[in-house]
Amino acid sequence: MAQQINGKIIQLLPTQEGDSQRGHWMRGGFVVEYGEEYPRKVAFTLFGEEKVNIVRNIPVGTMVTVKYNPESREFNEKWYTDLQAFSVSPMYGTAPQGAPAPAPAPARPSAAPQAQAPQQQMQFPANFQQQPAAAWAPVQMPNGEDDLPF
Repeated sequence: MAQQINGKIIQLLPTQEGDSQRGHWMRGGFVVEYGEEYPRKVAFTLFGEEKVNIVRNIPVGTMVTVKYNPESREFNEKWYTDLQAFSVSPMYGTAPQGAPAPAPAPARPSAAPQAQAPQQQMQFPANFQQQPAAAWAPVQMPNGEDDLPF
């Protein structure tokens, strides 16, 4: 059951490394703060050198989208919950707090034409046929009643 949260990275947690029968392993983590009026903090763990390094390259204060799987397990009659992040990506259009705003682009002379990026349009398959809403007919139940609760 994967879940997703948007928030600001406020802390990077220490990295742990070791060796096992399967080889070298690395585990790291980070803390995200989310919510506006009553901010909450959530700690996530990452397993694997590639994932840990991705988060190490994201500056503290950056708004991110985290996709994670919650998991709980019992040990000595106590339950422990772990939020295992499998995807962390910066939210575009946001800068870390305290980071300087990007400098405006230098003005170009108006004599030079400026190329504009083409806008992407949604392409439908060649065999796609859109049906008008009038072609949709309500389905009648065999006994003439519907199963709606109202």
